[in-house]
Formats: sequence, structure tokens, C-alpha cells
Amino acid sequence: MKLLAFDTSTDTMHVAVQHGDRVLAHQGPGGAQASAHLIATVLDLLAQAGLALDALDALVFGRGPGSFTGLRTACSVAQGLAFGARGGAGLPVLPVDTLQAVAEQARLDHGCTQVVATLDARMGEVYSAALQWQDGRWQQQGDFALGAPETVQLPAGWALAGNARAAYGERLAPQAPAECIATALPTARALLSLAPALLQAGAAVAPDEALPLYVRDKVAQTTQEREAARRAAGKP
Repeated sequence: MKLLAFDTSTDTMHVAVQHGDRVLAHQGPGGAQASAHLIATVLDLLAQAGLALDALDALVFGRGPGSFTGLRTACSVAQGLAFGARGGAGLPVLPVDTLQAVAEQARLDHGCTQVVATLDARMGEVYSAALQWQDGRWQQQGDFALGAPETVQLPAGWALAGNARAAYGERLAPQAPAECIATALPTARALLSLAPALLQAGAAVAPDEALPLYVRDKVAQTTQEREAARRAAGKP
């Protein structure tokens, strides 16, 4: 397959191009820098792979949950590139849940098949989802969750994956054995790994339907809320 994938939902930007069995990948600073560098990185990788945008079978991006600005960046670039391809005929776009990509990266790196995927949601909270690998694809158990690290439940025998443990330490799943903790991000390689089955299942959409997934509506704290959080943490 010929695929372009990228994710800017975290502080790390991931971009990858697949041309048959060959995969070219890039990892760099995300956050505010992603909006300045994503398109240039995409064009560079396509050139290295000898692919024109019009030749792609689909464009894959991490739709969220994640950084509000990062999700908007990924979505707007995905829509813009897809709309402009093939003389305006457009490309199929595959939005992929970032927590599913976290689980997939944990599977690729560590062989995990039962995963509580987590991402740091900032503001003292964590995005999480429980996923099981069954019949060649991830099955999500319940809805996405957003809450304090202490609210995340880790069933016995399941792996905890993502970047939230690094941010919150043992506030998140303190009972988790070290061998069940996997640092994983929603990488472009994970998106590429997930894409064939999702495309076959008909998950691709038209560019105008490629939208971000916001789990949190509120993206900033008031001054009073920040002060209350500092007092609760014992900070001056």
C-alpha cells in the first residue's frame, strides 16, 4: 500500500510514509512546532519515498484524544492535503483514535494484547481506554475516559501503556508491576500498522468528514482554578 500517516496529538510529532514494504519515518518536536514543520516534513518524506501525494491510497492521522492544538493541526493538514490531491478529486482519509495507536505501539514493541492505553491530558488529568487485541484488531472496552490519574483502573494481567505514567508517577495505577508498564506514544508507524484492517473495514472518510476527537471541551484553567490547584499541591 501507499500511505502517509502522521500524529501531532502529543509533544512529539510523528510522520511516516509507506511505499509497499518500505517505511520512512520521522520523529521531532510537536506542540506548537508541529504546525510550522508538519507539511515540510510530509513533503520531504514523500520525496524520499519517490511518491507523489496523488499516488497515495489514503492519508492516515491521529484524530485524538490529545492536545487541542495538536489535533487541530493534524486535522487541518490532513484535510488540506486530501482536498488538494488528484486535481481536486481528493484522497480517502483515515482518522485513527490515538489511544488505539498507543495500544498498537505497545503490541508492536512488547507484544501486549490487553492494554489500558493512557495519554497525559494535562490539567492533572489522563485520557484512558481499555483495549483488547482480538481477531486481528483492537476492541475497545467501554468509552474513552478523562479523569484524575487515581481514577484509572488496571485489571490484573493487563498492561499500562502510554505517556501518563511518566507524567504522574505512582498516582497512576500504583499496583502495576514494572513488567506491565510500557511507555508508548501514538506513532505514525502504529497508525500504518492499524491502517490496512481499518481501511478494509470501511473506516476511511471523505476529507470534509475527517474531524478531530475532543474528549475534553475545556482546554484551559481559570486563574482561580490554577491557584486552587497550586494550594492543593502544597505550592506557594
